[in-house]
Parts: sequence; structure tokens; C-alpha cells
Amino acid sequence: MSMEEEFRKRFGTRPIIWRAPGRVNLIGEHTDYNGGLVLPIALPWETRVAGAPREDGVLRVFAETYDETVEFSLSELPSGRRGHWSDYVLGVAHELQRRELLPAGADLWIQSTIPAGAGLSSSAALEVAVASALLELAEKQLSRLDLARLCQAAEVGFVGTECGIMDMFVSLTAREKHATLIDCRRLESRFVPLPDDLTVLVVDTGVRHELASGEYNQRRASCNEGLAGLQEAGVAIEVLADLSLPVLENHAHVLSPLVFRRLRHVVTENARVVETVAALAAGRLETLASLFAQSQASLRDDYEVSCKELDLLCEIAGRHEGVLGARMTGGGFGGSVVVLTRNPEGLGESIGNLYGQAAGVRASVLEVVAATGASRLTPATII
Repeated sequence: MSMEEEFRKRFGTRPIIWRAPGRVNLIGEHTDYNGGLVLPIALPWETRVAGAPREDGVLRVFAETYDETVEFSLSELPSGRRGHWSDYVLGVAHELQRRELLPAGADLWIQSTIPAGAGLSSSAALEVAVASALLELAEKQLSRLDLARLCQAAEVGFVGTECGIMDMFVSLTAREKHATLIDCRRLESRFVPLPDDLTVLVVDTGVRHELASGEYNQRRASCNEGLAGLQEAGVAIEVLADLSLPVLENHAHVLSPLVFRRLRHVVTENARVVETVAALAAGRLETLASLFAQSQASLRDDYEVSCKELDLLCEIAGRHEGVLGARMTGGGFGGSVVVLTRNPEGLGESIGNLYGQAAGVRASVLEVVAATGASRLTPATII
């Protein structure tokens, strides 16, 4: 039975349906909220939200993954996060309501193929799909940039994760078979073609993280502390993306050793994004292994967001001939590793088996093609 048929069976009305993809970031981790550069692609995994209007001021939401329905009065929405999957829906509803863009009520059905907690931006995809559906039901429109900002505000202000805009931006704007180079300070982007002989593997460690638990926010707080300390010392920068490594090293004495390491990651990671884009454009794929290894080491040692399972998986992948790079992707503390290769045959199975034997945790491996951004589904495309 199609999603539309399931919706009509449960709610008795015909829905509109929006889809929004998850993402994997090729390189540029923890740079987006520092005004830096990132290089994500959208995934074939996605969240779909079917919706139909109500006129009684009630938001009723069914999540297929949890087989659970929740209802809220739009006149008395909860004021803060509850630690429940519906927090992401409520955050979007709050932001739409604040802008007078929320419909008089709605029934929503949520369906997702994005593994939650795998570092593949399931939360942003949910926010984007929900916001897109509710906007259409309200017969309102926002630009894609404004919609990305709204979804970011929902996650920061309601859910409590001090995230950047990358995940929402790429979920809305991605192009098939391209990565998206995003300047998160200027909110400008351009598409970077991916070589036809480059294969992207996403390997899920099976270890789950909870960004809202505080570690992610602590990293952002350290960055803010470092930025303020450098500005007080007379360094003329507005965001950490303005900072060069020599200037940082010359001002190490005004920072704590911990904050210095956090900032060193941001500065060097930003440079690695530039080098990666140049390597892709020139077809110098052999240089990616070093860039990805440097990124993983920096995330492990300077930013301290990796974990033993992520480190192990990167090490195992790097042993294989033909691997062009392996690094953790996403917020960290678990989740997934992105692996680049020209020779994918049998690679994922070998990496998964070796990891399972060493870690005792099952790893899932998916070969992915860069997908397109969020869109409304027509009846012919709904399965």
C-alpha cells in the first residue's frame, strides 16, 4: 500500500507529500557554525511527510518508525523540548507560528529511511520535510534559504542543539551527482561535480550518539570562547573562518590549551575543504587519502568528537587497496564513516566483516550516489 493510501486509510483525507534527504558530509566537520566551508552531498535515504489540513487548531502527527501518534493544540504548544521524537516537529511548528505561517491545523504522517543517530542528518531532513508540508498546507511560501534558516532556528531554539545551517541547506538545495560547497558565513554555495569513477560508501558504526546531550554544544561554546579571546587580544576577525593558522599560533598564549586545539581543528579543517575541492576539480583523487586522514586525526585529537569505533572503522578502511579516503562524518561520538574509492566491488563487505569481528558491533554499508534536494512528490512518484 502506498503512503498516500495509508494516509487516507488512517486520516480519511488525501494528502500532499514532501520528501527531504539526509546528507553525508565529505569534508568540513564542525566548521559550519564557525562561518566556514563544508562539502556535503544529499543521500538517497530520505524522510517523507504526508499532510492534510485541519480546521480545529490541532496538529496530529503519526511517526511510522515509532508506530506512535501525538496530538497538540496549536494554541497551547509545549514551550520546550521533551526529549521525544516530536520535538523536531514542534520546533518547526513554533517557528512557523512565530512568523504567522502555520496552518489552522494539520494531520501529518512521517516515514523515514534515514538511520537515526547515524550522523546522516535525520533531524534536518525531518524538519525540512515537515516545514515544507506545513507551508504548503498554509498556502505560504519561503525561499529555500529562509526555510533552511527557519529549520535551523527550530533545532537551536527548541531542540537545544547549537547546530549550523549545513544540514538544512544541503537537504533543500542539493544536486544529483554533485557535492555542494557551502560558504556558511555568506550562505553562498556552488555545485562541485563528482568524478564518474568515484564511489562513496557510508559505513554505519552501529554506535548511536545524542547531540543534544551537551557534547556538541560544549564544542560550540569553546569556539565562541576562543573567538572572543582572540578579538579581545586585537585579532581582527568576525568568525573563526577568518582565522589563519599562523595568526592562531601567534596568539596561543591568550587561549587555554583546550580552546587552542578546538580552534586549530576549525582552521585546518577549513583549509582541507579548499584542498579537497581543488583535488576533485583537477582529478587528483590520490591526494584525498591524506586530506581525509588529517581530518580524522584532527577530529580525534584536537576536537575530540571521534570514538574508538569510528577510529577503528577508519583504520580498517584505510588498509584496503583502492580506498581514496576514510573519515568520520557528522557530529561525532558515534555514527558513520564516509569512504571514497574507485574500486567498490567487495570493499564494503570486507570492511563491514573486519569491523564486526574487531568491534563486536554490526556495521551496515551502503554505496550511495549523490541525490537531489527536497521536493514535493507527485502521485506518479509516490510508492
